[in-house]
Amino acid sequence: MPHTKKISSRKNDHIRITLEKDVVSRRSNGLERYYFHHCALPDLDFNEVDTGVIFLNKHLKIPLLISSLTGGTSQALKLNQVLASAAQNHGIAMGVGSQRIGIENPRLMHTFKVRQFAPDILLFANLGAIQLNYSYGIEHCQKVVDALEADALILHLNPLQEVLQNGGNTNFKGLLLKIEKICRTLTVPIIVKEVGWGISAEVATQLSSAGVAAIDVAGAGGTSWSEVEKYRSDDETMQRIAESFRDWGIDTATSIKLVRTTLPRMAIIASGGITNGIEIAKCIALGASIAGIGRRFIQAASQSTDAVDGLIKEIKMQLKICMFVVGAKDILGLKKIQLYEQ
Repeated sequence: MPHTKKISSRKNDHIRITLEKDVVSRRSNGLERYYFHHCALPDLDFNEVDTGVIFLNKHLKIPLLISSLTGGTSQALKLNQVLASAAQNHGIAMGVGSQRIGIENPRLMHTFKVRQFAPDILLFANLGAIQLNYSYGIEHCQKVVDALEADALILHLNPLQEVLQNGGNTNFKGLLLKIEKICRTLTVPIIVKEVGWGISAEVATQLSSAGVAAIDVAGAGGTSWSEVEKYRSDDETMQRIAESFRDWGIDTATSIKLVRTTLPRMAIIASGGITNGIEIAKCIALGASIAGIGRRFIQAASQSTDAVDGLIKEIKMQLKICMFVVGAKDILGLKKIQLYEQ
């Protein structure tokens, strides 16, 4: 029980810090380097522009994921319920935060369970991949999937965060083979994501060989978890060390290009500092399948259900207008539109 209290406290810290502190990377997500040529004569009816997409065999009305955020506390429960209801209403995907605390204290697993609020959405369970090196196995992965009635499992990679975290799990040796075993045995597809420092071509190739169904690049440019850990630390030396990594990582745009060039058929989730529908359009034109947004959603959910609803409507309209003025009638057409680099 003391251990789960520690995890619960950490999760509350994460919510509080991301809402109250400036923890955004000093790096941009790289998308500002790219632009579309405006099409002054689109051969389209705006009302017929279709933002829908099929991802992991489910239809999304917008190529949008509410990125894995939280769970394990009473505050997290309320946030997850608000976000899940919005995801259901707008036909988008959602991931929950790491469910490790629900494994170690089953009484807290309910804070992640959102199926009753979102019976039809594409829903992702979540565990830290590093836990596979600390006694977790297929049974734990299946347990979190079953608890959520999830469509896929996210295994997140966070070596920098773990090494900066007091008592973090830092033995990443041999982890790829364990990820491969989960990919070969679990009843649902595996998505592997970073948490904000990007996926390189080399790592993407390794993950593809291991059998992952999708890669979430989670590049630099959004929330810096080294900054979050800086604010959590009471040690001034560790605070300075964490601060030195604020601009670390592969930016989102670069990571998308690296993975897409290396793995032409891999399903890619773009995340890392994405804030609006125009950036989502750029990500898709660069090679992503869908895009994830985290920080803006947790900010909106902490305000009201209406704030989340309004945010999704805003993002969809931005994306739809962008598609219209580049001459793309659907997401497949958008993938074929050329992006220019400044």
